[in-house]
Amino acid sequence: MRKTVRRLAISILSVTVAAVTLASPAQAATNPFTAAQACNNDFGGSWAYAGDGHRSISASDGTKVGDVYLMYNSATGYNCVATLKSVAVGSKTGVSAGVRVEGGSWVYDSGNYQYYAAIQRSARDKCVMYSGEVLYFTSWQSAGRFSWGNCG
Repeated sequence: MRKTVRRLAISILSVTVAAVTLASPAQAATNPFTAAQACNNDFGGSWAYAGDGHRSISASDGTKVGDVYLMYNSATGYNCVATLKSVAVGSKTGVSAGVRVEGGSWVYDSGNYQYYAAIQRSARDKCVMYSGEVLYFTSWQSAGRFSWGNCG
């Protein structure tokens, strides 16, 4: 009888741990990259945070799923947009970074990445918009600036 009760207790505990683990978002790991590191890793150079160049990306349940940053390289006149994941960090899941330079169309780096997506475009003497998206469970969460800014 004791063996049966013990096995039942272990089974219930195992199911409970599995249910809690699967129900909570994969958010335990911290993203090891900054936006400047992401831009430097992908494109080289020295990147500075642009004024009005950050938006947090949150899901409707209040979970922060990422951050999108607009960076600037004064030596080259390029802007870089980096979207850093806050959920499923280290796992290949959907993430996207987008930029639109005045006079042009939106361009994106979008894919299943472990830590971030990043894209750069020349924007010397032009204004830009930027956006970032992170796949959270089955829906894309997004943020950005959708009006012209950071002109120069």
